[in-house]
Amino acid sequence: MTSEPGAAVALTFTEGWGRLVAGLIAWCGDWDLAEECAQEAFAAALVAWPRDGVPAAPLAWLTTVARNRARDRLRRRTTEGAKLALVGADQSDEVAPVADEDIPDERLRLIFTCCHPALPLPARTALTLRTLCGLTSAEIARAFLVTESTMDKRLVRARAKIKHAGIPYRVPPPELWHERVEGVLAVLYLMFNEGYAASSGESVLRVDVSAEAIRLTRSLSELLPGEPEVTALLALMLLTDARRPARVRGGRVVPLGEQDRSLWSADAIAEGAALLEGREPPWGPYAVQARIALCHDAAPTPADTDWATIGELYTLLPATPVTELNRAVAVSMTHGPAAALELVDALADELAGYYLHAATRADLQARLGRLDEAAASLALAIEQAPTGAERRLLRERLEGLGGP
Repeated sequence: MTSEPGAAVALTFTEGWGRLVAGLIAWCGDWDLAEECAQEAFAAALVAWPRDGVPAAPLAWLTTVARNRARDRLRRRTTEGAKLALVGADQSDEVAPVADEDIPDERLRLIFTCCHPALPLPARTALTLRTLCGLTSAEIARAFLVTESTMDKRLVRARAKIKHAGIPYRVPPPELWHERVEGVLAVLYLMFNEGYAASSGESVLRVDVSAEAIRLTRSLSELLPGEPEVTALLALMLLTDARRPARVRGGRVVPLGEQDRSLWSADAIAEGAALLEGREPPWGPYAVQARIALCHDAAPTPADTDWATIGELYTLLPATPVTELNRAVAVSMTHGPAAALELVDALADELAGYYLHAATRADLQARLGRLDEAAASLALAIEQAPTGAERRLLRERLEGLGGP
């Protein structure tokens, strides 16, 4: 642990946020209260640690502060339920450990616990990302292509359902893992995506987040070696992360077709490809996406990319607006930009706030020689792009068209 207070708070947040919140939920049974008091504890640390020094056990310090804040709030409440919660919470001064030898990794154990099947899949995924992974409502909203207020309401409803239905926060036994695996995979997938393509800030990469997602998925693969989609998700992450060393250069996002492929990780590609060997169709969504990633990784040059196969693979995925947008890119490479632009234009309403829709549209319009329309689409993409690195890339493209 570093002795520099600001760095110590940041490191403890990265490593301990989920553990702290999960412990508080198990202690008081109130998800909102646990999250609010955890936030207040970190805010208190930012004041106290520079003044008093970093404590020897930072997470224990935060836990004590958060628990005291929770006790104060519960005492101020007048409802019978709050009084009962206080009685239950005060039975022990220790945060109940979430211990279970069936799931050795503590963070994975917490994700299994949080992904309760009583909640709809999007709600349990969003709640877990917020509660255990520390993603903000805005970041989760962008992953689901909804507004931040919509995501906030979704999280409130999920917490209310847990509270009113009396859903317990406990580690599921092995016979109940199967019904939670889909949610766990969705959490790990979106966690990796947030690390590989950050949804806000100046940097497009959050390497610690994507590395943690890979580590957790590898741990899950060891826990459930017979689950093909678990193996496929690990392959997808490895095959995608293999390109990370070439993805950003000088603070600028480098498009796939312009990347220096000698920088790609041959070891990660080999491991990801090996995980897909011998797996016959039908394939699940992660297996299909992994094969798309492998098509890109296997091409020595952009011109060697097997776009026809990529296009066929996209038809095996659920036809979501984002999937259709990606399929349109493959169509543009096999059937030309005009055919692809029809597909992209048909998605205008569903992807109105998604910057990659506007950016893809601009690329197709430029290839068709419709430069004024391409410039307008790029201006919209710049306005909607979530990170500084992506905005810089888009501005360069706009300048290439002779724009401002």
